[in-house]
This record gives sequence, C-alpha cells and structure tokens, in this order.
Amino acid sequence: MKRIVMYINQFFGGIGGEDKAGYEPSVEEGPVGPGNVILSCLKDAEITHTIICGDNFMTGHRDEAIERMDQFLEGIEFDLFLAGPAFQSGRYGMSCGELCKYITEKYHVTAITSMNEENPGVAAYAKTPDVYIMRGSKSAVRMRQDASAMAGLAAKVLSGEEILWAEAEGYFPHGVRVSVKSEEAPADRAVRMMLSKLQGQPFKTEFPIEQEDTVVPAAPVDAGRAKIAVITTGSLVPVGNPDRIPSGSASVWKRYDIRGLEAFKKNEFYSVHGGFSTNNVNEDPEVLVPLAALKEAEREGKIGKLDDYYYVTTGNLTILKEARKMGREIVEQLKMDGIQAAILVAT
Repeated sequence: MKRIVMYINQFFGGIGGEDKAGYEPSVEEGPVGPGNVILSCLKDAEITHTIICGDNFMTGHRDEAIERMDQFLEGIEFDLFLAGPAFQSGRYGMSCGELCKYITEKYHVTAITSMNEENPGVAAYAKTPDVYIMRGSKSAVRMRQDASAMAGLAAKVLSGEEILWAEAEGYFPHGVRVSVKSEEAPADRAVRMMLSKLQGQPFKTEFPIEQEDTVVPAAPVDAGRAKIAVITTGSLVPVGNPDRIPSGSASVWKRYDIRGLEAFKKNEFYSVHGGFSTNNVNEDPEVLVPLAALKEAEREGKIGKLDDYYYVTTGNLTILKEARKMGREIVEQLKMDGIQAAILVAT
C-alpha cells in the first residue's frame, strides 16, 4: 500500500474562511476535504496524514510554518506529497508551491499540486524538479475535476509508470525539452505544418518558445524633488464604494482626490478586498495606505510633492491580462499628470 501525505489550507480543512486565515499548522490522520476525492480515484494507496495551515500564517510566517509542519512528518514514511488544488488563489498557490519544493528537496519524493494558469505560484514553482503543477480551474466550483486530475498523475507516479511530457499529462512545463520518437519523417512533418499555415488551418510547432515579459527598470529619481503618486491593490475606497470596485477579479481602477486629507480615517474609508480579512484595515485604513506618513515625508522634504490623487484597484484573483491593461492605463494617467515615480504599497 502506497502512502501519501497531503497539504490543504484552512478553508478546505474545514476550519473556516478568511477569519481563520491565521490558523496555525495542525495535522489530521487520513484524508480531509479534497483528499477524499483524490483517494476515491486511487487504488492501493492511502492518505495517511493531512496537514492544514491558514493562508496568512503560511505566507506571513513561512519559516516557522514549514518547520512546524516538518515536525509532523518525523517518523512518517510516505511515497508522494500532494497539495491543493489551489485554483486561482495566489496565497494558497504560493503556499502549495513552497511546501512542495521543500518536501521534494528534503524527502526526495514527488510532489503534485494544481493551480490555474493565472496563479502566481505557477511562475514561481512550475520549473521546480519533481514538482508537478497540474493545469487547474479558476475556482473551487470545479474542485472535483482538479482533484481527479491530480489523482490521475498520482496513480502514474505511485505505479512507477513513465510520466509523459507536460501537454500529454496536463501539467505546466518544467522548462526541459525531451525528444520523442515519431513515425513521421521530419521533412514530412515540416511540410505538413507549412501547408496548414498557408491554408489558414491550425498547427502547432514542435519547438515552442516561451514568451516572458522583459521589464526594464526605470531610471532612478531624486525623491526629494519628484512628484510621487501612491497606488494600492488593496481596494481602499470611500465608505459606500461609490464606484463599485469589485472584491476580486477586477478589470477597473479608480483614483480619488486626497487634497485636504491628512490621514485615512475609520468610517470614511474601508477596504472591499475579498482576498484577506479586512478587519484591521477597516479599523485603521492607514495600515494599508499610510497617507499620514506620506504627508509627513512631503513636509520634511523627503519627497518633492505627493500627488493630489491616490489610485486603487483590487489584486485579488485579477488575471494577468487585466492587470497589464490597468497598469498601462494608470501609467498613461500618471504621465499626463507629470508624475515621476509611484509607490505601490503592500497589501
């Protein structure tokens, strides 16, 4: 009987939602949540332990969280490590990827997780040796499908069956090219693809080249003379959310006039972000956008001038295409207003 250890967050562990995102690591015997779906698709395998940890605790106390979860594994023998599925959730995906990487490096076992292509965990961990990130859905609505796909690859790993290339198995490429023998001669394949292209028919190259963004760092500025704007993806908006900034999957941004304001105050501004607990922000909006500190820096000459507006959108579940679009639009506005630099405050 093959033995599996699994990792899930507080939500799928049945602990709670965002209000429990600070949940500290714990371990349960047997499968929990998605583990039951995965186990139902496997033969001659068991999920012996499920590790549960809150998204905020994992991302905010990474080293401590991993150390404590590693202690759970002392004396436990296992053949495979599973995590997620994480869908489009950035914190969950990064946690799954980080823990999978740690487990494969220390215990020398294969790790499998699942994420949507927009999850930042894909870019961070897809090329990690022995970590397979299955192509997953955007939301938990298709959790059973994503968990079943993880189980399919898990069955092959546990049986020692050959793992095929990324497209064939449904995982994100590791960045390693593997030659596969074809019955069709190279010249025939090339001519076939050329004819398909000339006829406007679909074809696929045998040598795909990944396209990655190249961001050239901006030239440094003299902060003491520069006009500086502040941007937040933490959804800090006037109470009532007059422009209906969404709590997630945003495709719009807004800017709000801060002339005459010395600080963001409770009951005047709040966060509508759906990806973290906003209780602390709503008690004191300054913890998200420190307007008072920026105003003080302006008075002390540390920055030349603070812009009359602050810019806001929601980073939660925002797809890359929309993020690029909003980024371009905001930059255009900043240039029109003569802004030399912008501060993107942490969320």
